Amino acid sequence: MSRGVAIVAVGGNSLIRDKAHQTVPDQYEAVKETVKHIAGMIQQGWDVIITHGNGPQVGFILRRSELAAHELHTVPLDSCGADTQGAIGYMFQKALYNEFKRRGMKKQAATVVTQVLVDRDDPAFQNPTKPIGSFMDERTAKERAAQEGWVVKEDAGRGWRRVVPSPIPRRVIEQEAIKTLIKAGFTVIAVGGGGIPVVEDEEGNLVGVEAVIDKDYASSLLARSIGVDLFLISTAVEKVAINFGKPDQQWLDRMTLEEAKRYYAEGHFAPGSMGPKIKAIIDYLEAGGKRAIITNPENIERALAGETGTLITP
Repeated sequence: MSRGVAIVAVGGNSLIRDKAHQTVPDQYEAVKETVKHIAGMIQQGWDVIITHGNGPQVGFILRRSELAAHELHTVPLDSCGADTQGAIGYMFQKALYNEFKRRGMKKQAATVVTQVLVDRDDPAFQNPTKPIGSFMDERTAKERAAQEGWVVKEDAGRGWRRVVPSPIPRRVIEQEAIKTLIKAGFTVIAVGGGGIPVVEDEEGNLVGVEAVIDKDYASSLLARSIGVDLFLISTAVEKVAINFGKPDQQWLDRMTLEEAKRYYAEGHFAPGSMGPKIKAIIDYLEAGGKRAIITNPENIERALAGETGTLITP
């Protein structure tokens, strides 16, 4: 008995727990842990599409690229996105295969390397804001900007970094493939890192661009496009709070769409952390979505049972 289709958007902490655990084997250990809770959800009858971030992994590829630039060609940003979707997808596929086997479940997982269309006239291209790659001193940053045509900015007193546009996702190119796989009973890993950003040229051909799409917005777009029954965002906290970090901090068990919109407008959710997640859920519910949950990976099953997490409904 299927409970419906769910998108589970896993956050960075599902891949890299902390600064001391960044290697590929470390990432796989973290994925294995997260997958246990997702497999539990699948065992309860959910059909699941897993989406994930890739920021640090893309950063690692860019850094390797920089260090090896005297010997090898560098990797364009859209290709970094594709590389990480494949590598992280492989981790999820392997972990899911082993977890399904352990539970005696006849299920299979497949990764869809996913392109996401953005508008080439998106204002983000005029105002790049998303920092990527390694920190540099000011002189190096300005030299690289001159040589490579980069935009560079000072990042919170920690040094200079390259910044790229973060355009709004418009269409998931492979959404029909994702739908077909879900209907056929597969667990699908898709839209990794927000998808590989592509634009249409004058002839309508796809061209990769140097940009980063917000992964929560892309997951929300996929949720709306294929009409999923549940949008679950797995992050570093068990529940959402208003007045976060203040004396009157309040954890929320549930929110309506109207409340979420009000708290969002009042500035309760920081732009760099909870903000995009709440905005992604608002967009999903406004487009007719049924329900959304925010919790951490280890509480996914409890949140589905209504025991914890923050439930957001229309």
